[in-house]
Amino acid sequence: MNKKLLVKTWGCQMNEYDSSKIIDLLNVSNNYELTERPDEADVLLLNTCSIREKAQEKLFHQLGRWKKLKNNKQGLIIGVGGCVATQEGENIRKRSPFVDIIFGPQTLHRLPKMIEESMNNKIPIIDISFPKIEKFDSLPAPRTKNATAFVSIIEGCSKYCSYCIVPYTRGEEVSRPIDNIIFEINQLSEQGVREINLLGQNVNAYRGLTHSGKICSFAELLRLVASIRGIERIRFTTSHPIEFTDDIIAVYEDTPKIASFLHLPVQSGSDKILTMMKRSHTVIEYKSIIRKLREVRPNIQISSDFIVGFPGESDKDFEDTMKLIKDINFDMSFSFIFSPRPGTPASTYPCDIPEQVKKNRLYKLQKTINNQAINYSNRMLNTKQRVLVEGLSKKSSDYLCARTENNRVVTFKGSLDLIGQFIDVKITDILSHSLQGKLINQ
Repeated sequence: MNKKLLVKTWGCQMNEYDSSKIIDLLNVSNNYELTERPDEADVLLLNTCSIREKAQEKLFHQLGRWKKLKNNKQGLIIGVGGCVATQEGENIRKRSPFVDIIFGPQTLHRLPKMIEESMNNKIPIIDISFPKIEKFDSLPAPRTKNATAFVSIIEGCSKYCSYCIVPYTRGEEVSRPIDNIIFEINQLSEQGVREINLLGQNVNAYRGLTHSGKICSFAELLRLVASIRGIERIRFTTSHPIEFTDDIIAVYEDTPKIASFLHLPVQSGSDKILTMMKRSHTVIEYKSIIRKLREVRPNIQISSDFIVGFPGESDKDFEDTMKLIKDINFDMSFSFIFSPRPGTPASTYPCDIPEQVKKNRLYKLQKTINNQAINYSNRMLNTKQRVLVEGLSKKSSDYLCARTENNRVVTFKGSLDLIGQFIDVKITDILSHSLQGKLINQ
């Protein structure tokens, strides 16, 4: 009887990607089967994210619930991975001594050995080191039944924005060799993947070595991925404005497979706040990138990240952000109230902005962008959209679920053999969080 594995994931797409690799790895190496029931698991793993506030307390609350299972099941292994594991390290063992394994984002490939050692020797294991690219050389071949797939191309970040903990928990930027990436995407294409989403904390910093020792830029990587048979749409996340160079914009002009939807974090519309954040770009420079993109892709839609209530943010600074939001006409956003992350420079900045002011600013910002997104959706009514059919709708098995190029979910009635294909639908209704469509006869 195969042992059971439960992996609980918090955080960003990078964490989701890492969790999928953990599941594949332990299935191949130790025949672990996935379960959603903690009470039947032999190994419980928590893959964490430390970007948001109170991540540590959320972790220890979850561990408290799992402690009861540990007391009742002999041999149960509990592991904590991800960014909080790197950040907290030995402190996790001090507060929760029943935790068996603590591993970082760059050491997840060592899990089979860690689990074996923990079972055999009954001693805690902590490995939160930063081996460079070793992880990808040790993971099994990708396996998927989905039409879309994520592929990590670069690990870590070297920008050291004053508020961000990523460089300390995931290490500095390390690019995967280009041949490894292309080989992985070819494998995925052969399994029916039609859309690739390239992942990294800062994908446009990619500088991967070829087999001959030359350096491949992100723009060159995009063109290579576009040339792979079967891959029909390419997305990437996340980018940094200071490295969104003209050669990347040129790819949008001559490579139709790059989706006309870009997530480009700006964080603030105030140059003063951007300087305090150590973002290394100005509002004008950001707007220049968008202007150039829209010259070659007039229909491109932009989403972004925003932090409100950053220390020192005045009413004028916030209004500058609101002006930028309206000037760019952002389609979507990830927006949050500033939360100090331990060990980052911004955690020491004095902040006297009342909490209610921060909440009011966030509400105003999110309402504005939501209204802009609704306006974009309304323009799609009665239009023809090329969508990738991803599977059955979660709300009704009578409907299929697909995604438009501008990243909207569309549900429509159609046969199961359409899953995994690009098709045309007519948008017939605009809902709060999705669209409804009708299949256009092929």
